[in-house]
Amino acid sequence: MSDNPAVPGPARVTWWGHGTVALTDSGTTVLTDPVLTDRVAHLHRRRGSAPPASAARVDGVLVSHLHSDHLHVGSLRRIPFDVPVVLPRGATRRVRGLARTGHHLIEVSPGDEVTLGALTVHVVPAVHDGRRLPRGRQDCPALGFVVQGRRRTYFAGDTALTDDMAGWAPDCDLALLPVGGWGPSLGPGHMDSARAAEAAELLRPRLAVPVHFGTLWPLGCDRLHPEMFAPPGAEFVRCATERGVRAVELVPGGSLVLDEVLG
Repeated sequence: MSDNPAVPGPARVTWWGHGTVALTDSGTTVLTDPVLTDRVAHLHRRRGSAPPASAARVDGVLVSHLHSDHLHVGSLRRIPFDVPVVLPRGATRRVRGLARTGHHLIEVSPGDEVTLGALTVHVVPAVHDGRRLPRGRQDCPALGFVVQGRRRTYFAGDTALTDDMAGWAPDCDLALLPVGGWGPSLGPGHMDSARAAEAAELLRPRLAVPVHFGTLWPLGCDRLHPEMFAPPGAEFVRCATERGVRAVELVPGGSLVLDEVLG
Protein backbone atom coordinates (compact mmCIF):
# COMPACT_ATOMS: atom_id res chain seq x y z
CA MET A 1 0.00 0.00 0.00
CA SER A 2 1.02 3.62 -0.39
CA ASP A 3 2.95 5.35 2.40
CA ASN A 4 0.86 8.47 1.80
CA PRO A 5 -1.47 9.36 4.69
CA ALA A 6 -5.14 9.13 3.78
CA VAL A 7 -5.70 12.87 4.20
CA PRO A 8 -6.19 15.60 1.63
CA GLY A 9 -2.93 16.75 0.08
CA PRO A 10 -1.50 18.04 -3.16
CA ALA A 11 -2.16 15.99 -6.27
CA ARG A 12 0.96 14.63 -7.95
CA VAL A 13 1.43 12.83 -11.25
CA THR A 14 4.52 10.79 -12.20
CA TRP A 15 5.00 9.32 -15.66
CA TRP A 16 7.05 6.11 -15.60
CA GLY A 17 6.92 5.74 -19.39
CA HIS A 18 4.46 4.36 -21.95
CA GLY A 19 1.00 4.13 -20.33
CA THR A 20 2.29 3.80 -16.76
CA VAL A 21 1.35 6.79 -14.62
CA ALA A 22 1.22 7.15 -10.85
CA LEU A 23 -1.45 9.56 -9.70
CA THR A 24 -1.57 10.62 -6.06
CA ASP A 25 -4.58 12.61 -4.93
CA SER A 26 -6.20 13.00 -1.49
CA GLY A 27 -3.68 10.59 0.05
CA THR A 28 -4.47 7.76 -2.38
CA THR A 29 -2.15 6.58 -5.17
CA VAL A 30 -3.31 4.70 -8.26
CA LEU A 31 -1.09 3.28 -10.98
CA THR A 32 -2.26 3.00 -14.59
CA ASP A 33 -1.33 0.23 -17.03
CA PRO A 34 1.76 -0.82 -15.05
CA VAL A 35 4.85 -1.84 -16.97
CA LEU A 36 7.54 -2.09 -14.28
CA THR A 37 10.13 -4.07 -16.25
CA ASP A 38 12.68 -3.39 -19.00
CA ARG A 39 11.07 -5.91 -21.37
CA VAL A 40 7.55 -6.77 -22.49
CA ALA A 41 7.58 -9.64 -24.99
CA HIS A 42 9.47 -8.29 -28.05
CA LEU A 43 9.54 -4.72 -26.72
CA HIS A 44 12.39 -3.22 -24.73
CA ARG A 45 12.71 0.01 -22.80
CA ARG A 46 14.82 2.46 -24.79
CA ARG A 47 14.46 5.58 -22.65
CA GLY A 48 14.45 5.89 -18.89
CA SER A 49 15.02 3.17 -16.33
CA ALA A 50 12.46 0.67 -15.16
CA PRO A 51 10.48 2.13 -12.25
CA PRO A 52 11.98 1.51 -8.79
CA ALA A 53 10.44 -1.00 -6.39
CA SER A 54 8.72 1.87 -4.57
CA ALA A 55 6.58 2.49 -7.68
CA ALA A 56 4.66 -0.71 -6.88
CA ARG A 57 3.57 0.59 -3.44
CA VAL A 58 0.18 1.92 -4.47
CA ASP A 59 -3.44 1.79 -3.33
CA GLY A 60 -4.98 0.66 -6.61
CA VAL A 61 -4.25 -0.25 -10.22
CA LEU A 62 -6.22 0.80 -13.31
CA VAL A 63 -5.83 -1.30 -16.48
CA SER A 64 -7.29 0.17 -19.66
CA HIS A 65 -7.22 -2.91 -21.95
CA LEU A 66 -5.73 -6.35 -22.42
CA HIS A 67 -2.76 -5.70 -24.73
CA SER A 68 0.42 -6.91 -23.05
CA ASP A 69 2.02 -3.45 -23.00
CA HIS A 70 -0.89 -2.33 -20.79
CA LEU A 71 -1.90 -5.49 -18.93
CA HIS A 72 1.49 -7.00 -18.10
CA VAL A 73 1.07 -9.92 -15.71
CA GLY A 74 4.76 -9.92 -14.78
CA SER A 75 4.49 -6.32 -13.58
CA LEU A 76 1.28 -7.00 -11.66
CA ARG A 77 3.14 -9.69 -9.71
CA ARG A 78 5.44 -6.95 -8.37
CA ILE A 79 2.51 -5.12 -6.81
CA PRO A 80 1.39 -6.25 -3.31
CA PHE A 81 -1.49 -8.73 -3.29
CA ASP A 82 -3.76 -6.52 -1.17
CA VAL A 83 -3.88 -3.86 -3.91
CA PRO A 84 -7.13 -3.99 -5.95
CA VAL A 85 -6.81 -4.09 -9.73
CA VAL A 86 -9.57 -2.53 -11.85
CA LEU A 87 -9.65 -3.93 -15.38
CA PRO A 88 -12.00 -4.61 -18.32
CA ARG A 89 -14.89 -7.01 -17.82
CA GLY A 90 -13.94 -10.46 -19.09
CA ALA A 91 -10.19 -10.01 -18.59
CA THR A 92 -9.81 -12.85 -16.09
CA ARG A 93 -11.01 -15.48 -18.55
CA ARG A 94 -9.01 -14.04 -21.46
CA VAL A 95 -5.56 -13.52 -19.88
CA ARG A 96 -3.67 -16.60 -18.77
CA GLY A 97 -2.16 -16.32 -15.30
CA LEU A 98 -4.09 -13.20 -14.32
CA ALA A 99 -6.22 -14.91 -11.67
CA ARG A 100 -3.08 -16.48 -10.14
CA THR A 101 -1.53 -13.10 -9.28
CA GLY A 102 -3.61 -13.16 -6.08
CA HIS A 103 -4.96 -9.64 -6.48
CA HIS A 104 -8.56 -8.60 -5.90
CA LEU A 105 -9.64 -8.19 -9.52
CA ILE A 106 -12.51 -5.77 -10.15
CA GLU A 107 -13.90 -6.17 -13.67
CA VAL A 108 -15.72 -3.13 -15.02
CA SER A 109 -17.42 -1.73 -18.11
CA PRO A 110 -18.02 1.85 -19.29
CA GLY A 111 -20.47 3.58 -16.97
CA ASP A 112 -19.30 1.76 -13.84
CA GLU A 113 -17.87 3.51 -10.80
CA VAL A 114 -15.30 2.20 -8.31
CA THR A 115 -14.00 3.63 -5.03
CA LEU A 116 -10.28 3.29 -4.34
CA GLY A 117 -9.33 4.85 -1.03
CA ALA A 118 -10.33 8.51 -1.14
CA LEU A 119 -10.78 8.45 -4.93
CA THR A 120 -13.81 7.75 -7.09
CA VAL A 121 -12.99 6.20 -10.46
CA HIS A 122 -15.52 6.67 -13.26
CA VAL A 123 -15.10 4.15 -16.10
CA VAL A 124 -15.48 5.65 -19.58
CA PRO A 125 -15.18 4.19 -23.11
CA ALA A 126 -12.16 4.08 -25.40
CA VAL A 127 -12.10 3.52 -29.16
CA HIS A 128 -9.52 0.74 -29.36
CA ASP A 129 -9.26 -3.01 -29.98
CA GLY A 130 -9.52 -4.42 -26.47
CA ARG A 131 -8.60 -8.03 -27.29
CA ARG A 132 -5.56 -9.72 -25.77
CA LEU A 133 -4.56 -11.19 -29.14
CA PRO A 134 -4.97 -9.80 -32.68
CA ARG A 135 -7.53 -12.49 -33.46
CA GLY A 136 -10.46 -13.92 -31.57
CA ARG A 137 -13.64 -12.63 -29.99
CA GLN A 138 -13.70 -8.95 -29.19
CA ASP A 139 -15.66 -9.25 -25.96
CA CYS A 140 -13.53 -7.22 -23.55
CA PRO A 141 -13.92 -3.44 -23.79
CA ALA A 142 -11.07 -0.95 -23.93
CA LEU A 143 -11.50 1.64 -21.21
CA GLY A 144 -10.54 5.07 -20.04
CA PHE A 145 -10.79 6.33 -16.46
CA VAL A 146 -11.76 9.62 -14.85
CA VAL A 147 -10.26 9.79 -11.36
CA GLN A 148 -11.96 12.18 -8.96
CA GLY A 149 -10.28 13.40 -5.80
CA ARG A 150 -9.38 16.98 -4.98
CA ARG A 151 -8.50 17.12 -8.67
CA ARG A 152 -10.21 15.49 -11.64
CA THR A 153 -7.91 13.49 -13.93
CA TYR A 154 -8.69 11.73 -17.20
CA PHE A 155 -6.50 8.79 -18.22
CA ALA A 156 -7.45 7.89 -21.80
CA GLY A 157 -5.67 4.53 -22.06
CA ASP A 158 -5.39 3.85 -25.80
CA THR A 159 -8.04 5.42 -27.97
CA ALA A 160 -8.74 6.96 -31.33
CA LEU A 161 -10.04 10.51 -31.60
CA THR A 162 -13.82 10.81 -31.37
CA ASP A 163 -16.21 13.70 -30.79
CA ASP A 164 -17.72 11.71 -27.91
CA MET A 165 -14.62 12.45 -25.80
CA ALA A 166 -16.00 15.83 -24.80
CA GLY A 167 -18.73 14.02 -22.86
CA TRP A 168 -16.51 11.32 -21.37
CA ALA A 169 -14.34 13.58 -19.23
CA PRO A 170 -15.71 17.11 -18.84
CA ASP A 171 -14.18 19.71 -16.50
CA CYS A 172 -10.88 17.91 -15.96
CA ASP A 173 -7.87 19.45 -14.29
CA LEU A 174 -5.53 17.00 -16.02
CA ALA A 175 -5.80 14.92 -19.19
CA LEU A 176 -3.25 12.14 -19.78
CA LEU A 177 -3.45 11.55 -23.52
CA PRO A 178 -1.69 8.92 -25.67
CA VAL A 179 0.25 10.55 -28.49
CA GLY A 180 2.15 7.64 -30.06
CA GLY A 181 2.78 3.93 -29.81
CA TRP A 182 5.55 1.36 -29.41
CA GLY A 183 6.81 0.82 -32.94
CA PRO A 184 7.50 2.27 -36.38
CA SER A 185 3.81 2.49 -37.34
CA LEU A 186 0.59 3.62 -35.69
CA GLY A 187 -2.51 1.60 -36.46
CA PRO A 188 -6.21 2.19 -35.88
CA GLY A 189 -7.35 2.97 -32.36
CA HIS A 190 -4.47 5.33 -31.65
CA MET A 191 -3.79 9.05 -31.79
CA ASP A 192 -0.70 10.75 -33.10
CA SER A 193 0.36 14.09 -31.62
CA ALA A 194 -1.88 16.15 -33.91
CA ARG A 195 -4.99 14.06 -33.25
CA ALA A 196 -4.24 14.05 -29.52
CA ALA A 197 -4.09 17.85 -29.64
CA GLU A 198 -7.54 17.83 -31.25
CA ALA A 199 -8.72 15.63 -28.39
CA ALA A 200 -7.24 18.09 -25.91
CA GLU A 201 -9.14 20.91 -27.61
CA LEU A 202 -12.38 18.93 -27.25
CA LEU A 203 -11.73 18.10 -23.60
CA ARG A 204 -10.41 21.52 -22.54
CA PRO A 205 -8.51 20.32 -19.44
CA ARG A 206 -6.59 22.82 -17.37
CA LEU A 207 -3.44 20.84 -18.25
CA ALA A 208 -2.65 18.08 -20.75
CA VAL A 209 0.31 15.69 -20.47
CA PRO A 210 1.32 13.34 -23.33
CA VAL A 211 1.89 9.64 -22.58
CA HIS A 212 2.31 6.38 -24.54
CA PHE A 213 5.37 7.42 -26.54
CA GLY A 214 9.15 7.40 -26.36
CA THR A 215 9.61 4.39 -24.06
CA LEU A 216 9.13 0.93 -25.57
CA TRP A 217 10.44 -0.15 -28.98
CA PRO A 218 10.69 -3.53 -30.74
CA LEU A 219 14.01 -5.33 -30.48
CA GLY A 220 16.10 -4.79 -33.59
CA CYS A 221 14.18 -1.67 -34.70
CA ASP A 222 16.16 0.99 -32.83
CA ARG A 223 17.05 2.92 -35.99
CA LEU A 224 13.75 2.42 -37.81
CA HIS A 225 11.50 5.50 -38.07
CA PRO A 226 13.05 7.41 -35.13
CA GLU A 227 10.53 10.20 -35.68
CA MET A 228 7.89 7.86 -34.21
CA PHE A 229 9.77 7.48 -30.91
CA ALA A 230 10.57 10.59 -28.82
CA PRO A 231 9.37 13.56 -30.97
CA PRO A 232 5.58 13.05 -30.51
CA GLY A 233 5.68 14.47 -26.97
CA ALA A 234 7.10 17.85 -27.94
CA GLU A 235 4.97 17.90 -31.09
CA PHE A 236 1.85 17.37 -28.98
CA VAL A 237 2.79 20.26 -26.68
CA ARG A 238 3.26 22.52 -29.71
CA CYS A 239 -0.03 21.48 -31.34
CA ALA A 240 -2.02 21.68 -28.10
CA THR A 241 -0.62 25.12 -27.34
CA GLU A 242 -1.66 26.33 -30.79
CA ARG A 243 -5.19 25.13 -29.96
CA GLY A 244 -5.22 27.06 -26.68
CA VAL A 245 -4.61 24.11 -24.34
CA ARG A 246 -1.83 24.25 -21.78
CA ALA A 247 0.41 21.19 -22.12
CA VAL A 248 3.60 19.92 -20.47
CA GLU A 249 5.89 17.09 -21.56
CA LEU A 250 7.46 14.86 -18.92
CA VAL A 251 10.44 12.54 -19.26
CA PRO A 252 10.10 8.98 -17.91
CA GLY A 253 10.31 9.25 -14.14
CA GLY A 254 9.33 12.92 -14.19
CA SER A 255 6.66 14.35 -11.88
CA LEU A 256 4.37 17.34 -11.52
CA VAL A 257 2.62 18.64 -8.41
CA LEU A 258 -0.67 19.82 -9.87
CA ASP A 259 -1.35 22.43 -7.19
CA GLU A 260 1.98 24.08 -8.03
CA VAL A 261 1.42 23.95 -11.78
CA LEU A 262 -2.27 24.92 -11.79
CA GLY A 263 -2.36 27.22 -8.77
